[in-house]
Amino acid sequence: MSKVLIVMSAASTWERTDGSSYPTGYWAEELAAPHKEFAEAGFTVDFASPGGVLQPLDAHSADPELAGPDCASHVEHAAEALRSFGPLLELEEIDIADYVAVVLPGGHGPVVDLYQDAHLGRLLAAAEAGGKLIGAVCHGPAGLLSAVDEEGKWLFAGRELAAFTDEEEQLFGTAEGAPWLLAGRLRELGAKHSSGPAYEAFTVRDRNLFTGQNPASSAPMAEAMVAALT
Repeated sequence: MSKVLIVMSAASTWERTDGSSYPTGYWAEELAAPHKEFAEAGFTVDFASPGGVLQPLDAHSADPELAGPDCASHVEHAAEALRSFGPLLELEEIDIADYVAVVLPGGHGPVVDLYQDAHLGRLLAAAEAGGKLIGAVCHGPAGLLSAVDEEGKWLFAGRELAAFTDEEEQLFGTAEGAPWLLAGRLRELGAKHSSGPAYEAFTVRDRNLFTGQNPASSAPMAEAMVAALT
């Protein structure tokens, strides 16, 4: 049976420019929706993170006022998926040859650790070289920044993609004090970033790279990946 790898951040806090710490964790919908889509399509789904650390749930993703009326079902599905899987795999021990696709969900964690994780960079470079599908949603595209060549050149420069926008970061209340903003950084490094209306589903496919703008984009992105695989 074909396998898909979901790579989670290991970060539980996001250090701000004023020295304060912002609590973070995995965003339930961004974990649950892709897992559900792949599992229902018959794929085995593995979970990995730096050091195999299980990130906490981002409490904001369980708040109906912020995450929508269906958030409870996402929280439940994500928790059950993680509980059933057991201890997370250690990212540094992953062989991408075992997988047909890799998915990077969000929460703010990827802008804390995954964007500069050398093990993730190695994995993504191998996935790109092998033509495997790569998916990233919301803040997950920060993890793509880890993939650089020996000269420090970003492997995804020039690619079309979506990610959590600077506007959405401002609307969420986390732009001020952020060390850097994701969409702006992606553009600075050469990505062809595009976006739709704030908090509405918007996805982009560029060959084997599938990206989504925000939590609402999680299921559509995964659906597109499943369609490409099947």
